[in-house]
Amino acid sequence: MKGELAPETLWTAWPGEFENEKSRRKSAWKMRGRNKGDDRYTGFWCMGCHQYVPAAVMFSGVQNRNHCPYCLRSRHLDLYEAGDRLAACKAVMSPVGLTVKKTAKKYGQAQGELMLIHVCVDCGKVSINRIAADDDAQRILELFEDSLQLDAPIRRRLAKSGVGTLRATDLALVRARLFGRN
Repeated sequence: MKGELAPETLWTAWPGEFENEKSRRKSAWKMRGRNKGDDRYTGFWCMGCHQYVPAAVMFSGVQNRNHCPYCLRSRHLDLYEAGDRLAACKAVMSPVGLTVKKTAKKYGQAQGELMLIHVCVDCGKVSINRIAADDDAQRILELFEDSLQLDAPIRRRLAKSGVGTLRATDLALVRARLFGRN
């Protein structure tokens, strides 16, 4: 079609064309959905454990697969919002702990979704990511237990980013979210 670009030219075809960052993000977002039926865009190879990770919604239960379900590592791809794939870094993001995304429910107390905390090994960016349906629940529990002994510099970096890790007193919450209520 006239005006459409091949996926491999997406990031190099428009140098200097965008007047501001917002229009660049909008254009990247529009281009993102053009290859939804193409099998080349339904998975990736993990940079950590080198396993193939299917990214189709039917496996993961999430729209933007952003981490490996086996080792829980991610790749620094998003810059401004989930799925924009505009980050220049492209380094591995290591999982360092769990947090709860706070949401106010209409009835009852505040509840939230269990989220993974990732830190980029290159630039240090902190991000939180949804746990996918096919993530290894036992590995997530191990991550929670490991995060109880995080060193001070990582805790400071997370606090500076406004992200708090779950504490030992949250073990029952983590188990309930991962394995259901007993």
